[in-house]
Amino acid sequence: MRSVIELRDIGFRYDEHEVLRHVDLTLDEGELVLVAGRTGVGKSTLLGVLTGLVPRFTGGVLSGDVLLDGASIVEQPPRERAHLVGYVGQDPLAGFVTDTVEEELAYGMEQLGTAPETMRRRVEETLDLLGIADLRARDLRSLSGGQQQRVAIGSVLTTHPRVLVLDEPTSALDPTAAEDVLATITRLVHDLGLTVLLAEHRLERVVPFADRIALVTGEGGLRVDEPRAVLADSPVAPPLVDLGRLAQWEPLPLTVRDARRHARSLPDLRAPEPAVVPETTPLLSARGVTVVHGTHVAVRDVDLTLSTGRVTVLMGRNGSGKSSLIWALQGTGKRRSGTLDVDGDDPATLTAAQRRTHVGLVPQTAADLLYLETVADECAAADGGADAQAGTCRSLLDRLAPGIDAAHHPRDLSEGQRLALALAIVLTARPPVLLLDEPTRGLDYAGKAELARIVSELAADGRAVLLATHDVEFAAHVADEVVVLAEGEVVSSGSPQRVLAESPSFAPQVTKVLGAPWLVVEEVAAALAANGAGA
Repeated sequence: MRSVIELRDIGFRYDEHEVLRHVDLTLDEGELVLVAGRTGVGKSTLLGVLTGLVPRFTGGVLSGDVLLDGASIVEQPPRERAHLVGYVGQDPLAGFVTDTVEEELAYGMEQLGTAPETMRRRVEETLDLLGIADLRARDLRSLSGGQQQRVAIGSVLTTHPRVLVLDEPTSALDPTAAEDVLATITRLVHDLGLTVLLAEHRLERVVPFADRIALVTGEGGLRVDEPRAVLADSPVAPPLVDLGRLAQWEPLPLTVRDARRHARSLPDLRAPEPAVVPETTPLLSARGVTVVHGTHVAVRDVDLTLSTGRVTVLMGRNGSGKSSLIWALQGTGKRRSGTLDVDGDDPATLTAAQRRTHVGLVPQTAADLLYLETVADECAAADGGADAQAGTCRSLLDRLAPGIDAAHHPRDLSEGQRLALALAIVLTARPPVLLLDEPTRGLDYAGKAELARIVSELAADGRAVLLATHDVEFAAHVADEVVVLAEGEVVSSGSPQRVLAESPSFAPQVTKVLGAPWLVVEEVAAALAANGAGA
């Protein structure tokens, strides 16, 4: 294949902190390369070097060279390379500059001075290519997450870039929307020869599509190889790979289909027993909750009880009403009708300070909770506000995302690090009811495992936890109960073994390979150990 873009001996540092060191990477025409690594290790920085956003808009010192078709572009500002290297960030809505789909697709070409007849033709071609022709006149803010992501990609594609750079394009999408977006990206790679560099934490979604993986190491280096070679001993790996490692399958399975073939070699294992549901005390009771935004009914007549020691996972496609319900339960979101009781009070009638002692909420945009100048200040304020022992918030933060510099400004942290800090702040107050809206967005596998342990500890301490997520693997680890919303209504609820396994969209990888009631790799490991002991 012909190389398109090349990083040569790239180094990047903030003051004395070295983020990237001696990084070399060559991307070929028609290749999809997946960038992986721990939270905060430098994945977004690597993408920013390609787009020119780093160091121009981030500060820091960059060394090395970036070549496109053999010519250096490292000194070109982002505007001058935008038509060569297209970029789509983690939040597509934040990057939109117009009102409608058609206007957004044309905007980039307008800035480049493209001829009107060419613009019209490219807009039509892109609408058809991405399957969004029926959305052309829609307001961008009325679209679902998956639709917004495709429009964001389309607005870049109309400028005909050589390379497409995507930063966690599926992090905010439900499983079906994520599959649609990845299928679109793959079609662009295979049919148009587009080169794609894509950073993602949920590797289970992307690994089957990747030609190579670029693993950013903790030392600022880069390990690049085909997926099986990298994942054989990588500290970040999807459940399917963990299952293959556990069972010592060769070659390592990268798809559910491959793993199912290997699974025939497993001995007969005793399936996990259904969890015994202990007696619990309701902490939050919602009855007939309805939420309306303008003329749109976001939540319709929902009943929900959150009880001591229980973790309830709220799932559903983008736009199903999860966030609207969570804000209504917290008391800030206005309800059209329905009742809400938390320890004898309706949170909607309480002051903000009183509400925090009843219900804690971490919103999707975790940065909304961060307003001080340093991480240390945020943690100290959280400890003081919760009357907690000094260092409580910092201890929680170190469990979720270790190694964050206390002197850093919260806005300079990665998406995952900001989320970890917001989680630590809310968890410090230890409210009896905790609401988490997409808490794993931006977290790597180790961070999610630590969050799962913290959530379990909170439940064991008698708290009630409700978390909304598209992360089916995380849901399989933490849920005592799963509630599925569609069009604002509860369409399914029950144990994760029943609700997750029944749904092709929400089934975790282990369930897809071994069937119900298997959910997570740890269950298989325990069964194999018991089988060996029995032998």
